[in-house]
Amino acid sequence: MIADPILAATNLSRAFRLRSGLFAQAQSIQALDGVSVTIAAGEAVGLAGESGSGKSTLAAILLGLDRPDAGNIQLAGRDIVEYGRLARARMIQPVFQDPYSSLNPRHRIHDIIAAPLVIHSLATGGVLSQKVQSIADLVGLGRSMLQRYPHELSGGQRQRVAIARALILEPRIVICDEPTSALDVSVQAQILNLLSDLQSELGLSYLLISHDLAVVSQLCTRAIIMREGKLVEEGSVDRVFGQPQEAYTARLRDAVLEVPSHG
Repeated sequence: MIADPILAATNLSRAFRLRSGLFAQAQSIQALDGVSVTIAAGEAVGLAGESGSGKSTLAAILLGLDRPDAGNIQLAGRDIVEYGRLARARMIQPVFQDPYSSLNPRHRIHDIIAAPLVIHSLATGGVLSQKVQSIADLVGLGRSMLQRYPHELSGGQRQRVAIARALILEPRIVICDEPTSALDVSVQAQILNLLSDLQSELGLSYLLISHDLAVVSQLCTRAIIMREGKLVEEGSVDRVFGQPQEAYTARLRDAVLEVPSHG
C-alpha cells in the first residue's frame, strides 16, 4: 500500500444499460467492478488490458467526465468531490490517443496551448504568450509552429501540442490514454522519451493507459492489468511482465516481440 498517494481510487464500480435494438430489453454491462488504483507522487503507473476491459471508463471517471456508481476517489488527500470542476482540472489533465481530433482545427497552436490558462483566468497578454512559449520549448516545439494550425503539423508534433496544453496548468497527474497508438513506431519512441523526461523534470505522476505492454514497460515502473472491468494483476513491471501470475497477462505480454527490462 502506498503511503499518502497523490491519487487513491477505491472500489470503483460503473455499469451501463444498453439496448441491442429498438424493442430489445436493456442489458446491464459492468464496465468497472470494484476497481482500486493508487498512484504515488512522481510515479508512472501503466494500466493495460484488451479493448473493453474498462480502462477508458476508469480514465473518464478520474477526469470527471463520468461518475462511478460506487466507490470513492481521494486526490492529494482530499475526497475528489470537494474539488470544483476547474480545481480538479488543474490537478489532473489528459493526453488522448488521437492528437488531431483533440485539437481545434480552426485555432492556431498558440491559442490551443493557451486555452487552459485563459479558461482558468491565470494569465493574459504578454505573460500568457511567455508561458506558452516556455511550455512549447519544454516539449520540443519550435516557436515558429505556434502560429500554425493543427493540419500543418505532423502527428508527433500534434501530440507534443496536446502534451503542452495538458502541462501548462502545471497538473500533478497526467492521464495518458493510448498517447502513442496513432503514431509511427519511430515517433512513438520520441513521445515516450519526452514523457519520461518531463516526468523527471517536473515530478509528474502518470497513469498510462495502453493495450501494448511494451509501451507500458518503457515508461512505467508499476503495472495494473484489467480484464472485463476487474483488476486481475498488479505489481512491478518487471514482475508482472517477467513472471505473470495470470494467463491473461501472459497472453498480453506474448503479443509483443520483446518487453524491455528495467535492469
